[in-house]
Amino acid sequence: MAFLRAFGSWLPARQVSNHEVAALVEATPEWILEMTGIEERRYAAETDTVAGIGLLAARDCLDKAGATAAELGMIMVASGSSERFCPGPASQIATGLGLASTPALDLPIASAGSLVGLALAAHLAPAMGRVLVVGAEIMSRRISLTPQGRNSSILFGDGAGAALVDAGSGFARIVDSCLFTDGASAEILSVRDGQFSMDGPAVLMQASRKIPRAINELLARHQVDAKDVEAFLLHQANLNLIKRVAAALQAPPERFFSNIARYGNTSSASLLIAADEWRCQQTAPLSGPLVLSAFGSGLNWGALLAVPC
Repeated sequence: MAFLRAFGSWLPARQVSNHEVAALVEATPEWILEMTGIEERRYAAETDTVAGIGLLAARDCLDKAGATAAELGMIMVASGSSERFCPGPASQIATGLGLASTPALDLPIASAGSLVGLALAAHLAPAMGRVLVVGAEIMSRRISLTPQGRNSSILFGDGAGAALVDAGSGFARIVDSCLFTDGASAEILSVRDGQFSMDGPAVLMQASRKIPRAINELLARHQVDAKDVEAFLLHQANLNLIKRVAAALQAPPERFFSNIARYGNTSSASLLIAADEWRCQQTAPLSGPLVLSAFGSGLNWGALLAVPC
């Protein structure tokens, strides 16, 4: 058995408006908002690193959980933008937490990595104890703010999120998850030679089909109707995609938490940043099912179902 115990996050101070981005990519702020639902995003400082911001989110999560790093049985870090591929940021975050031998694994899966981490953590927690999952991205260094890179560069921002999966207690019990991979379509979403590449229309088409199917499959396994889900926490890829998923599931749109307007698409960090912000806004205990879902490079996608304790 495994539980969602706490979330945490960290965001850079620098706010980058659509006006600033539009001037660089030869677009209008109104067009960016219409295409993405984004009004502004955050960019990391030159001195920030993926491991550094991930460490800040990890500490925030542990503080909110009332836990210490010494209690962790494992760390998993998702990132598609780390400065160094191997070893990735996981070992650096473990060192920053003062850990000398705790296993720390990297998940180089842009956008969907934190969901993969949560799903794996739910299976590993009974054996490993508390598992910390971190998503940390500095995507502003992986995009081209030029007219040629317009379709992808308007989306992305920087930030980090974290979640603590506990084998003993939490605010929600993880019931099940489902993960999928379609390697034949992997080229439509990739990071190569340090630059992010995305076929926007193809990604939108694939994600708008695959995410609802994954969620429906998971809910059907446990005889849960989408209309009964208390909250949907999705990777904040594009507001139009979130609206399509809500329509496909025939679930109330207001149950789909979204903060993409303020932070943009922070890749693997976005699911956990959204979860942390959603959790901080809750004034009452969870009373119904909770669904988390993401779609990203690989292509990898899936969903996770949790219920109140």
